Amino acid sequence: MEDNFSNYFNQTGKVAKEYLETRLDLIKLQAAGKLSKALALFFSLILAFLLFFFVVVFLGMVVGFWIGEMTHSYTIGFSCSAGVFVFLLAILLVFRKSLIQKPLSNMLITELMSEINTSGDNIDDEFLEKKPKEEEEEAYEQL
Repeated sequence: MEDNFSNYFNQTGKVAKEYLETRLDLIKLQAAGKLSKALALFFSLILAFLLFFFVVVFLGMVVGFWIGEMTHSYTIGFSCSAGVFVFLLAILLVFRKSLIQKPLSNMLITELMSEINTSGDNIDDEFLEKKPKEEEEEAYEQL
């Protein structure tokens, strides 16, 4: 009988060890997936920023040449164009939290949380839908 208990505990220990190793591997893979999504979002935002930067630079040149043609002075044209950009930069600095930081944070959080919500490793939905009052009533009925 002692051999059965000894064998049972040895087998249970091996199974528990394998479970923990598998669980650790799963957590590593989930972290790698979240990191890859975050990096993909980061690089796509960097690429979008670079494209936006080039568009703004070329539009600034167009505006500078256009105002220069109108005033017959490229110095005045490019000075006006630079003034517009300085004004836009000031507005951007004043409203950076609401225009840049919060939307980017929300986008990153939404992207990472969508991964958590779609994984099958979450708590059962029926447990989340149960209200504490219903649980109390069930416990009272069992008594």
